[in-house]
Amino acid sequence: MTKIEEHPLEKDEAFVRLLSTLDRSEVRLSDDLDRRVMAEVRRRAAAREARRGWRWWVAPRDVRLVIRPWMVGAGLAAAAGIVAIVARPQSGNLPASVAQRAESVFVRFELYAPDARSVSLAGSFNRWNAGATPLVRRDGSGLWTVTVPLPPGTAQYGFMVDGQRWVPDPAAPSVDDGFGRRNSVIAVPGEGRTL
Repeated sequence: MTKIEEHPLEKDEAFVRLLSTLDRSEVRLSDDLDRRVMAEVRRRAAAREARRGWRWWVAPRDVRLVIRPWMVGAGLAAAAGIVAIVARPQSGNLPASVAQRAESVFVRFELYAPDARSVSLAGSFNRWNAGATPLVRRDGSGLWTVTVPLPPGTAQYGFMVDGQRWVPDPAAPSVDDGFGRRNSVIAVPGEGRTL
């Protein structure tokens, strides 16, 4: 079989004829094209960065934990501090100076008020805060009670009934408070007793 070769000029002439058939009018791009292209480039770059950041957060890593001897002691001290804070006894809103004294004596306060809806104890030992020490009604009998740790010494107090009426303790001596009201007085003996 014989191969017929084309002359190189014939190939060039065919290419020139092909080019002459093409539309050679000037192409105008919109003025907005550059802005739109750059906005799309920025959007895709930001999405790629977000995926890269997310991949960094979720990528598995090797974690080595090195425990130094001094860290064990510091960790145990921190754990003991947390346990001491969480496990400390609650003192019912009494001032810290009263609740933490080792020589405090537990005193039970009682008031018979069968028609009362609420009774609370206020005195020099709780800064006269009528909401700090509420009493609890016993078995619907009308007897209200609360037990409070008090330091040795003398204290004045009274009961606030239904949040409005001041009632001195009928079972204790009372004194004038200087404002037209009577306060009950209690003398707390040394430690180790319950009144």
